[in-house]
Amino acid sequence: MELQVQSHRWHSRAPDWSAAIVAGLVAGAVAMVMDLLWTTLMLGGNPWHTSHLVAAMLMGPDLLNGPTHAFSLGVVTVALLIHYGLGVLFGCAIAYVVTGFHYEGDLPVLEIVGGLAGMALYFINFYVLVNLFPWVAELRSGAYFFEHFVFGVTAAMVYWKLARRSATA
Repeated sequence: MELQVQSHRWHSRAPDWSAAIVAGLVAGAVAMVMDLLWTTLMLGGNPWHTSHLVAAMLMGPDLLNGPTHAFSLGVVTVALLIHYGLGVLFGCAIAYVVTGFHYEGDLPVLEIVGGLAGMALYFINFYVLVNLFPWVAELRSGAYFFEHFVFGVTAAMVYWKLARRSATA
C-alpha cells in the first residue's frame, strides 16, 4: 500500500479580491452581532463601551476619560469604520493564504485555516497591538477568543462560497 501525501506548495494566483472583501465584511458583521449579544445579554453591560474602546484607537485615549457607556454617533461611526476596515483587511489576508496554498477545494482544511487565522488575530489584537492601545487589554476573554475564531472560520467559508475559480484551479 502506497501512501500519497498532497503537497500544499505556494501557487502565485491572485485571490478574488471582491469575494475577500465581502468575506471580511460578513465575518465582521457576525463578530459584531456576537459581541453585542454577549455584552448585553450575558454580561448585562452596555455595548457603547466597546465602541469607545475601538474608536479611541483613532480618536485617541482621551476619548476614554469621558462617559464610555453613552451613545455617540461620531464614536460609533469611527468604531464601525475601524471594525469593518480591519475585517476587510483580515478577510483579504485569509483569501491570500487560501488561494496561495490552493485550499479552496479542501473544505475541512479551509475551516481549520480560518479558525487558526481567527485565533492568530486574537493574539495579535490582544497581546501585540495592546502595546499601542493598552486599554484594549480589558477585552481579553474567552468570549473574544471564540468570537475571533468564528470570525476566521466565517471569513474563510464565505470566501470559499463566493470566490470565482479560475479554469486552472
